[in-house]
Amino acid sequence: MNHDSYPDSYIRGILNTVKTIAMVGFSPNTARPSYFAFKYLIERGFKVIPINPGHVGKDFLGQTCRASLADVPEPIDMVDIFRAPQFVLPIVEEALTLTPKPQVIWMQLTIRNDEAAKLAEDAGMKVVMDRCPKIEYGRLSSEISWMGINSRTISSKRAQNFGGGFQRMGLGMAGDKPKPPEEKA
Repeated sequence: MNHDSYPDSYIRGILNTVKTIAMVGFSPNTARPSYFAFKYLIERGFKVIPINPGHVGKDFLGQTCRASLADVPEPIDMVDIFRAPQFVLPIVEEALTLTPKPQVIWMQLTIRNDEAAKLAEDAGMKVVMDRCPKIEYGRLSSEISWMGINSRTISSKRAQNFGGGFQRMGLGMAGDKPKPPEEKA
């Protein structure tokens, strides 16, 4: 996979498939990007489990913080990494020891580790680097367009509104009628 550019269908497929996300490098500081993404994804219906050994056992927005991926008591669909590139390889190696293995390794903006990406892809996982799921969700659901930002997607159809304001839009395929997050199968 070319990690310099991802087709919208690849990103959309990931965001439409995953339900449980482990966020490694979560910060409880409400001014940090990881907290913004954590809150946003929860509001979109994802279960997001914060991973930060400095805050183990504390609850954030109804989710208990864990020390490591191995401490999560349920299957993880996606590992969202908010750590510097030099820390990514050990996180991917830990993810590979989980049963079942996560489907996706997602490295946040400015984070790229090609060795870790190859390891994950060789194990059958999808990998995204240097992207934010919050931004990609907003771009692909047209939420971001409502704020006057060019989403690089063209459609004659207005995004489906789920009744919770303009920031509760779906992420279906172009022309599909998306299901609200609470109805994801």
